[in-house]
Amino acid sequence: MYYCIMPAEETKPQRNENVKLLVVWLILDGKTEEALSLLAKTYDVKTPRLKVGLPKGRRKGVYGCYTAKDATIHVLDGETLSNPFVLLHEFYHHLRTSVDMQHKGTEKNADKFAMEFIEAYKASKKHLQE
Repeated sequence: MYYCIMPAEETKPQRNENVKLLVVWLILDGKTEEALSLLAKTYDVKTPRLKVGLPKGRRKGVYGCYTAKDATIHVLDGETLSNPFVLLHEFYHHLRTSVDMQHKGTEKNADKFAMEFIEAYKASKKHLQE
């Protein structure tokens, strides 16, 4: 017989914050695919593919893009693989596409999604330094 303790309702926000800071840490640590897998599991969607190099026609002035057709996050170069803002921004587009099968969601919302994760990471880092 197994007994499980379910987390209290009030721990859910903390768990979400922990996921956010862990995702950013994984990306900064070069474990981008692991971070994307964690995000996909958290939001109950398939893990997007990841490719270094932008598709033709998307190479001017961008660091990343998401193609819904093949569920792939493309990044400009290897250095961009460790940029949490770019990867989280593009994951937002993957998330929106996975939910309603349309590449919706404004750039502003994708930026906001990415910044929520980065701010959680910064707050935890600041807290540890105090």
